[in-house]
Amino acid sequence: MPEISRFLGIIITMNFSDHNPPHFHVRYNEYEASIRIKDFGLMIGDLPPKTFGLVAEWAKMHQEELMLCWEEAKKGNIVKIKPL
Repeated sequence: MPEISRFLGIIITMNFSDHNPPHFHVRYNEYEASIRIKDFGLMIGDLPPKTFGLVAEWAKMHQEELMLCWEEAKKGNIVKIKPL
């Protein structure tokens, strides 16, 4: 999965051919999770509470860019987003 951002050891990725609803993937150490873009809800996986808070803060700052990334990923394009 292409990386769209990285900060504080947190890696944010988005899959080119992923399923709805629009979401992104998070990896942090041994943890992995999928987060919805619309409401930043946890779809699957687990993150430590502090890490989830940082990811949610970052996602709120970049919600429009995340939706653009989702649309561009469907076209096979990678859009990078500034880290936290």
